[in-house]
Amino acid sequence: MSKKPWFQDGLRFECTGCGDCCTGAPGYVWVNQEEIDALAAKIGVSVDEFERKYVRRVGSRRTLVEFDNGDCVFFDNQTRRCQVYEVRPRQCRTWPFWDSNVRTEDDWQQTCQVCPGSGRGRLYTVEEIVTQVRVIRV
Repeated sequence: MSKKPWFQDGLRFECTGCGDCCTGAPGYVWVNQEEIDALAAKIGVSVDEFERKYVRRVGSRRTLVEFDNGDCVFFDNQTRRCQVYEVRPRQCRTWPFWDSNVRTEDDWQQTCQVCPGSGRGRLYTVEEIVTQVRVIRV
């Protein structure tokens, strides 16, 4: 992103708490060791147990497991809330400012179609967005 991105005037986002980003089609929630350690501590199990129960390998990377319907294993379908929100992985923390969502204006418009908080709420500066995009490539 050496030239000015198309979103140089910023983008709006405000989480509505709908839980839609935690559900739906199967996918990946990539995690690193630091995140695994924090998640294990949050739910009160050893790192080894956490990895056996909640992590799977995809190539050389690790991702959280999902329920058969594609929902994240830590998504509570009754409350529509994340059970580990305070220590959620960086992939979750940076939504919707992923490279795949802001690469083009059309990509952002598609994100706004599936996420009710995208395109609304607080205006994030281009610097804030670029910082989030650099955290993880999704």
